[in-house]
Amino acid sequence: MTNAAPTAAGRIHEFTTHSGADTIEVGRKLARLLKPPQLLILRGDLGTGKTTLVKGIAEALDAAEADEVTSPTFTLIHEYDGSLDGKQVKLFHLDVYRLEGERQLESLGLDDLLTPDALVLVEWGEKFKTIRKRSTGEIAITSAGGDARKITVTLKD
Repeated sequence: MTNAAPTAAGRIHEFTTHSGADTIEVGRKLARLLKPPQLLILRGDLGTGKTTLVKGIAEALDAAEADEVTSPTFTLIHEYDGSLDGKQVKLFHLDVYRLEGERQLESLGLDDLLTPDALVLVEWGEKFKTIRKRSTGEIAITSAGGDARKITVTLKD
């Protein structure tokens, strides 16, 4: 796993991983960069490791073990209780791939999730204007050949 130096006053972080274990480790590191409340879009093709990254974030927050974190493809939302710097934090992992439009998105109650102690990670969130507008950043995962992945985290000011 390699880590490029943060740029733009620490707001963009880039990592390259070579295995699922590396991706989980990057997730653990990313948890330290995230300060509630945040809504982040998880962008990446199917199978690039979005859920694997969330496993590491959940572990770092003491919210769940890696094997307890699964894709919310069919349930749409998974909720985990954890802590960050001694403060309670709610981790919400959403997958909105199967939603057809803004009306279906509204039925998830996104506003109710965005509490002061919440980290909301949304797979396929770029599909929806509402989520793009409200997001505080993005985590993009792209294949870099074989099992290698490039992970770019962009946090808005």
